[in-house]
Amino acid sequence: MTPDGLPSSAGRPTDERPAPEGMAAPEGEEPPPPDVLAAFGAVREPVWMGGAWRAGDLALKQAGFLPETLWRAGVLAGLPESPHFRVARPVEASGGGWVSQGWEATRMVPGVPDVRRQDDVLRTGAAFHEAIAHLPRPGFLDRREDPWTDGDRVAWEELPVPGAAAGLLEPLVRARRPVDLPCQAVHGDLPGNVLFADGLPPAIIDWPVYWRPPSWAAAVAVADALCWYGATPALADRWAHLPEWGQMLIRALIYRIVTLDLVHGPEGWTRDEIAAHHPAIEVALAHAG
Repeated sequence: MTPDGLPSSAGRPTDERPAPEGMAAPEGEEPPPPDVLAAFGAVREPVWMGGAWRAGDLALKQAGFLPETLWRAGVLAGLPESPHFRVARPVEASGGGWVSQGWEATRMVPGVPDVRRQDDVLRTGAAFHEAIAHLPRPGFLDRREDPWTDGDRVAWEELPVPGAAAGLLEPLVRARRPVDLPCQAVHGDLPGNVLFADGLPPAIIDWPVYWRPPSWAAAVAVADALCWYGATPALADRWAHLPEWGQMLIRALIYRIVTLDLVHGPEGWTRDEIAAHHPAIEVALAHAG
């Protein structure tokens, strides 16, 4: 995730290997100050691990959109244990509250991401979504404004389609049809945020919250895998039993393409990025029929 708490990939490939602890942090990335460490009970000096700071058994990062951060922490703190997945439990700061001076903390969970285990990622996401299906729609979604949220709204016809996006959107928009599926809270960026450790259920981290059908969240993971992680069309075929699968793939790709366009601008597309989307678009159009 980015420092503002949003999905980091924006539909682009990322280096999913965990950063070696103690490596230099990126320019401008400062560690949590001592009083923040004390507020969360950290007993060791923080070291950069890529995306967050580790201090003993804590992972600390700057909180993003505060209403989302607080809502998510409350949900994860109360979520029952599951044999099918783990979550990074939030840590309360001294004096109460999930945030201290703009920082949040969670317990470290063992594991590393493995974007090659695409079916396992999807199964883990399905179990997580089943566990949170009872949650009411969070009100902060109406107030969140960022490229990822705008990309999602374009995909679901809540905002107009932009005119650039490297010419990739036209066949997807032509194939888009109305759907009628129940929505719920879902994880919108699964592939690099599911950690695997021997002998333990997969762990879900860095949860960007969306209110969409669970099959859409699965389609986003499949679209990312097709574009960036070496998946073949067989992956999409194996999950074609999910509701409105072709239309979910269409919307997943519109979401990722528009977000990427908003993040780096229409002139920022590389040839490799454009080429990576064409096979995924063909798969989505085939399933949309």
